[in-house]
Amino acid sequence: MDAWTNAADVRVALEGTGYLADDRIAQVAFLALRLDKPILAEGPAGVGKTALALALAEASSRRLVRLQCYEGLDEAKALYEWDYHKQLLRLQADEGKAWDDLEGDIFSESFLLTRPLLEAITSPEPVVLLIDEVDRVEIETEALLLEVLDAFQVTIPELGTIQAASRPIVVLTSNNTRELSEALKRRCLFLHVDYPTIDRERAILRARVPDLPESLATRIAQVVRSIREVPIRKAPSVSETIDWARTLLALGVEGIDGTVTADTLNVLLKYQADIDKVARELDLTAEPAE
Repeated sequence: MDAWTNAADVRVALEGTGYLADDRIAQVAFLALRLDKPILAEGPAGVGKTALALALAEASSRRLVRLQCYEGLDEAKALYEWDYHKQLLRLQADEGKAWDDLEGDIFSESFLLTRPLLEAITSPEPVVLLIDEVDRVEIETEALLLEVLDAFQVTIPELGTIQAASRPIVVLTSNNTRELSEALKRRCLFLHVDYPTIDRERAILRARVPDLPESLATRIAQVVRSIREVPIRKAPSVSETIDWARTLLALGVEGIDGTVTADTLNVLLKYQADIDKVARELDLTAEPAE
């Protein structure tokens, strides 16, 4: 990381992991590293937000610590909880001792179960902390993140404040299903990640599916872009484009026509209503072969 002196260095490092960052992504990643600021990557599902965190971990030789957000996530699953079973066993073993003598013992680090946020803070080696799909938690739960993002520390009433042993690289992702709090946004560098251009998606396909001919990669990227322009429930993600490319190779397809696309739309689209609408809107069966 010390060798990353500008955004171009970050871009090259990410490309070395197979992640093709555009100039904007590379610049935000570089600034996040230089300013010690978390990245808030927002955009449609499947455009490479989570992959950015994975690539940063690989490029910087850091371990990835992941907090997968979901509705109902609480402090016990995000920060820490006490090992109540172990505490109970200790209390049973020391039955008869005064509570004052036991309290300081059972509420010590040996009885603490670390969860992703505390794990990232206490890791002796630098890590990448991925807080994935932060928009899925309730707004009240965001408060759990603020102390970590503010000062990279966690306060445990029984133990006090634990400072980060090393400063993690933090990436938060959001599919923009709800508006995040201003307090959370202020602490982050904002990065909007959209679907790639045709040229960039072609490059991604060539990097991830090396056996894919250039002409077929171009045609796949063009067709997928056309599908994304149709108003459907779930547009194909980049990973689904890659799956489609691999599917076409496995089927021995050398050129894409309407029939081939219609027959394999289930790889790109996950709702029958979307499949029917795309087939109708693009008139796939009538499209000439190339």
